[in-house]
Amino acid sequence: MGKAKTERRLDDTEAKAYVKSIRVSPQKLNLVAQSIRGKSAEAALASLTFSPRRIAVDVRKALQSAIANAENNHQLDVDRLYVKEATVGKTMVLKRFRARARGRIGRIEKPFSNLTVIVREREETE
Repeated sequence: MGKAKTERRLDDTEAKAYVKSIRVSPQKLNLVAQSIRGKSAEAALASLTFSPRRIAVDVRKALQSAIANAENNHQLDVDRLYVKEATVGKTMVLKRFRARARGRIGRIEKPFSNLTVIVREREETE
């Protein structure tokens, strides 16, 4: 029996990778995600490889995962892929406290983020 197979939310020419709980604020992650939106997969990988930001390594891994999903699970042509979406979401925040002067405390917030990368195959232009 089991439950029925759910319909695929993406098009047949799309593949997705999702990364949960990346230890960086959504604002900082969005700066890197914004730099790859709309680029071809090859150009996006190159820009992430040479990006000085620490979080670019995790974004590059997510993009490589989306490309691998497109190639292996959906039989898409890797050379025609581009980054359709790179969305960032806010998730939990660790709250820590630090002793400050005169018996007070300073609150330290350590935010986490989610990242979704969707790659799509370009249509044939002839």
